[in-house]
Amino acid sequence: MTPTPHIAVLGSANMDLVAYVAKAPQRGETVTGREFRTVPGGKGANQAVAAARAGATVSMIGAVGTDAHGTRLRSALEHSGVDTDLLRTVETATGTAHIVVDDDGGNSIVVIPGANGTLTALAPGDEGLIASADALLLQLEVPLDGVLAAAQAARRHGVRTVLTPAPAQPLPPELLAATDLLLPNEHEAAALTGIADDPRAAAGALLSQVPEVVITLGSRGSLYAARGADPVVVPARRVTAVDTTGAGDTFAGTLAVALAEGNSVADALGWASAAAALSVQRTGASASMPYRSEIDGEAQVTS
Repeated sequence: MTPTPHIAVLGSANMDLVAYVAKAPQRGETVTGREFRTVPGGKGANQAVAAARAGATVSMIGAVGTDAHGTRLRSALEHSGVDTDLLRTVETATGTAHIVVDDDGGNSIVVIPGANGTLTALAPGDEGLIASADALLLQLEVPLDGVLAAAQAARRHGVRTVLTPAPAQPLPPELLAATDLLLPNEHEAAALTGIADDPRAAAGALLSQVPEVVITLGSRGSLYAARGADPVVVPARRVTAVDTTGAGDTFAGTLAVALAEGNSVADALGWASAAAALSVQRTGASASMPYRSEIDGEAQVTS
């Protein structure tokens, strides 16, 4: 029996404030929505929930405020099986994400960092937790100083680091040097390399900075590239998307679990793709994330 992997996550925890509309407003335009929801989210918390539901033991390093959003986020993480002992409570507002979702399942998002902005360094206990993990998941909705400190701690202890470079921004060489697997979408890969509309070329450019890259391509699947190996392309499942919010985080969390369990890259990508396909057929971010039994069933049906 495969041992249960331990995944550590350092990242954001936001309350998602989601408006559902037929068509997203243009600049200066007002539209009438049909529904509003508050949903626990944030890229860090989302990836933690995705990994926990996929069967891993997961620990979250992050920060929330003393407000009702913070209380609800902590409860939601714990309900999904995520350990929150190192989720700090700070004297500021919890982070929020203001999301508009249209009838095609597309979204636009404004993030207000709030408490997430306090993660500028590791706190007591953080490095020990990272050292005990099989993989560390990172994103860029918290300060780069904190992300770099966590990545370098993982490197010191031989823990595999998976970095989702979102929101896209220039990455310091020190962070890239401490990253094992870079996981951008095609837009982030283009922003990082200046190479648009050619994911293979973008992946090749990124391999000069990190040893492994997975570029997610939306409805076209994902591309894996590693130094000294042929690229691997895994197609996406053909589904009707209702809400794509959180799909990338679902993919990241489940991919980390599959790789930590020792699966081949192709199998891990296929399993993560099955999880993402399930998530986009449901509304919300963390609320849409599937459980392991669902992922296994989807992977078998579509394999």
